Amino acid sequence: MNRIGGLVIAAVVVVILVVGGILVLRSTGGSSAGPKTLSVNITGSNMSPAKLSASQNQQITFNMTADKKEEIHLHGYDIKFEVEGPGQTVTHSFKADKTGSFEIEIEDTSTHLGELDVTP
Repeated sequence: MNRIGGLVIAAVVVVILVVGGILVLRSTGGSSAGPKTLSVNITGSNMSPAKLSASQNQQITFNMTADKKEEIHLHGYDIKFEVEGPGQTVTHSFKADKTGSFEIEIEDTSTHLGELDVTP
């Protein structure tokens, strides 16, 4: 094999490795979805909307508003929203790095309010 043939083969191998590496990083490195804001209202024991969704590794900002003083808990992520009074909004941002369906509940009464579904 001549020198040019060897260089061509080396260049092809490098391109294949680079493209393969990029594809692996894209499949494991995170969501292509941009940041997402989820606004939730709690009235009594009802949450609106009751079903929320996000993509894995998406940056989420939760705005939680309640009609009274309440501690709301997002299970799986162990995030607590301490609403101090009627109409107050509590904001919390996090990376949705776990997949599954995560319960949202009123902490002191274990009242189920809804779910956050995070998909790959």
